[in-house]
Amino acid sequence: MAERFFVDHPIAGDRAVLAGPEAHHLIHVMRAKAGTRVVLFDGSGAEFAAEVCDVRRSEVGLAVLDRTLVDRELPLRLVLAVALPKGDRQKWLIEKAVELGVSQVVPLETAHSVAQPVEQALQRLRRTVIEASKQCGRNRLMELSRPRTWEELIGSTADIPVRLLAHPGGQGDSSLIRNPQSSSVSSVAVAIGPEGGFSSDELSIALEAGWQQVVLGARILRVETAAIFLVASVVQGL
Repeated sequence: MAERFFVDHPIAGDRAVLAGPEAHHLIHVMRAKAGTRVVLFDGSGAEFAAEVCDVRRSEVGLAVLDRTLVDRELPLRLVLAVALPKGDRQKWLIEKAVELGVSQVVPLETAHSVAQPVEQALQRLRRTVIEASKQCGRNRLMELSRPRTWEELIGSTADIPVRLLAHPGGQGDSSLIRNPQSSSVSSVAVAIGPEGGFSSDELSIALEAGWQQVVLGARILRVETAAIFLVASVVQGL
């Protein structure tokens, strides 16, 4: 399979230009030269067979040979709201969310949050989205949204029919994770709090707004483990 590269602007016509980190990788890691074949994607859902025409200092010009629509997305929109863990665990979580087909990740600001996502960190994580998409074959980029408070999330997801949250040590129905409704709805939202869990006020707000609580087993899971376990369980139930 040819190497995949992301073009950060819509590809139109028979020419494309790679710049930035993608061009650097193609020039300095892949040692591309005229005639090298690659696959491009621009987030539109299509793949483009392309051939290197010219290699400049920081850009690569390519001839677009073919365009094919390739859909590797889930049959519904899956939103993961999560209080991000610290350090490299953030990158791992985002990478696996992309691989599993999550449509959007919403970083949460909660009462017990330990990591406050700043713009610089979010930019690095958006690069992780691109790298993970290249690896797993997704042609649409997972959205990594701005951080939201718990109240903002509750308000912005009111129209999503299936909304599940996990809380350590709480009550809940594990069967809801594979909710049979998920095969007939257009969107599902899942939420994971920080390692200290949601506050009692946050939990009450969510339940009053129609969120359903689920349990992920008898053991206490790290944030990233709980998030990917919940997402994978929902995906498996589709």
